[in-house]
Amino acid sequence: MNNATAGNTTGDTIRPDEAAHFGALAADWWDAKGTSAMLHRLNPVRLAFIRDAIDTHWAGDPASIRPLAGKRVLDVGCGAGLLCEPLARLGAQVTGIDAAQENIAAAQDHAKAMELNIDYRHGDIAAMDLTGFDMVCALEVIEHVANKRAFAGALAGALAADGLMIVSSPNRTAQSRLLLVEAAERLGRIPRGTHCWDDFITPDELRTLLAETGLAMGEPRGIGWSPMKGLHLSGDLSLNYIATATQTTRTA
Repeated sequence: MNNATAGNTTGDTIRPDEAAHFGALAADWWDAKGTSAMLHRLNPVRLAFIRDAIDTHWAGDPASIRPLAGKRVLDVGCGAGLLCEPLARLGAQVTGIDAAQENIAAAQDHAKAMELNIDYRHGDIAAMDLTGFDMVCALEVIEHVANKRAFAGALAGALAADGLMIVSSPNRTAQSRLLLVEAAERLGRIPRGTHCWDDFITPDELRTLLAETGLAMGEPRGIGWSPMKGLHLSGDLSLNYIATATQTTRTA
């Protein structure tokens, strides 16, 4: 499983060049028509999956507007807070961490303007003592880290025994190379240098990686694109996918 375990042999997960790349985009992160436009289109699709996963995992009321009330949620690789803010509005006590200090500053400024109380921190999850979170999210992050095994272990270590994890990633397929890397970056849909196809992780590799940390991955859903639907949840995993994970020895 070369791609899933590639990286250095230390516990560090941050690649300085990756942090610098995303930090340079910080000022533009909340512009829905700027360099992060694709993330703004992707966010509602991810949130729909997350909301369904929340209701299923905690047997919640789908009509509730605050299904995460009383829950502690960690968003790893939070950027400028595109996911943290809606999770806070769902009632969660949210902590967001990111490798780029510029992103954390932008996230803090935006949360303050929105009057949202979110705990933002700059650093490497592998070097932080984070435990007991009811939900841990790492969306479009694992393909950017230096050591996938250390990163997965840190995610698992932050999760409470009966918690819920949400992970998403581009898949490593011919389709993703063509559309996500070559076409999207060349056409300016995604900033150049955002993706390295060799670092994408397949669903089977992610399942194995999570199993090594004691987590069982649920059935992934694809995030596809079509001219009629735009970005949408799909049974096609060839471009991008999102999945839940829970501890294999969950408490009753």
